[in-house]
Amino acid sequence: MKELIEYIATSLVDNPGDVQVREIDNGQGSTLELTVARDDIGKVIGRQGRTARAMRILLGAASAKAQRRVMLEIQE
Repeated sequence: MKELIEYIATSLVDNPGDVQVREIDNGQGSTLELTVARDDIGKVIGRQGRTARAMRILLGAASAKAQRRVMLEIQE
């Protein structure tokens, strides 16, 4: 899951070296924290949050296949 979000984010941004994905495991599943450069935050979120929503949908489909609950948080 982490690699999927990292691949999508690095494809979207201008500074792919600044992309960091951290996985935090909690009791019910995992949370992925995505951090990008300040200039690239708009590209990751998209207009009206469409890009972020699409990333969450893809993550939901992949996590359902793996029978795990994974959430995405975009850090500013």
